[in-house]
Amino acid sequence: MGVVWFLTLTLLAVSSFVVQSCPPSDRAALLAFKAALHEPYLGIFNSWTGSDCCHNWYGVSCDPETHRVADISLRGESEDPIFQRAHRTGYMTGYISRDICKLTRLSSIIIADWKGISGEIPRCITSLPFLRILDLIGNRISGDIPTDIGRLQRLTVLNFADNLISGTIPPSITNLVSLMHLDLRNNRISGEIPRNFGNLRMLSRALLSRNQLTGLIPSSISQIYRLADLDLSLNRISGPIPDSLGKMAVLGTLNLDFNKISGTIPTSLLNSAISSLNLSYNAFYGQIPDAFGPRSYFTALDLANNNLKGPIPKSISSASYIGHLDLSHNHLCGQIPAGSPFDHLEASSFVYNDCLCGKPLKAC
Repeated sequence: MGVVWFLTLTLLAVSSFVVQSCPPSDRAALLAFKAALHEPYLGIFNSWTGSDCCHNWYGVSCDPETHRVADISLRGESEDPIFQRAHRTGYMTGYISRDICKLTRLSSIIIADWKGISGEIPRCITSLPFLRILDLIGNRISGDIPTDIGRLQRLTVLNFADNLISGTIPPSITNLVSLMHLDLRNNRISGEIPRNFGNLRMLSRALLSRNQLTGLIPSSISQIYRLADLDLSLNRISGPIPDSLGKMAVLGTLNLDFNKISGTIPTSLLNSAISSLNLSYNAFYGQIPDAFGPRSYFTALDLANNNLKGPIPKSISSASYIGHLDLSHNHLCGQIPAGSPFDHLEASSFVYNDCLCGKPLKAC
């Protein structure tokens, strides 16, 4: 009886260990993923030993119930003690192996700021049904965004910023109905922003600056009622600004500088929720709308380097607040209004216009 009891306890202990360890298939996939990368300075993969990848493998965490690998979080810039001891940020070369797709329960993939990881985004990554976060910022990843990226229905964060990604924004991206944060800054992406971009109703930040995007600003963007930050600067976007952008409830930052946008400035932008508005280095013409009021609150308002003419509107004095104002390099004319906000601005805010005068420029 005692022998049977001992064997039963032994079997229970072994089965408990097996259940609580990561599956051998997940361990094998992680080791294959590791084999495609080279990290020479910090030794972050030194802990990837032993049979149980759910415990003490740096950057790896597992679902507490299934014990499948759920998260890979490897950041090259971190306050983790491993970086502090080395007194340096991370550097890693190699590529992201297709073996990562064998980890079918992944919820987040963060392989960020390693500066040297190259190759393309594995196409199979779009087959991970539980993926919520895909963050590959700060590497040297090239190639296109997978055309069927829209299959990742649970994705909330998509960050490919600061890479060498080319091609276009795939139309299927507008199927990511749970997406809240989209960051494609500083790549080589060309083509137009998908016309039905407004389908991304949960989006709060859309950061697409420093690419080679062309075409128009889709008017459907104004349907994204949660959008707080829209940055399309440093592209080749043309056409007018949709008037509806100024009617968005929570849009606080709108950066459209360094494009080829033309037309007049929509009146709605100057009496809206927007507090940081940069329209500089475009081709806007006509007068600055005389549409400022108590709702106008700008930490920064930059209209420099356009083809604006006429006077500075008198209603600007009725704005609740204007911190930074730049109207330089236009064709404005007339007297600079007195009082707030002009009493704290320097001449650089007004230079290189046709015939502006008054403080802080020369007297009229």
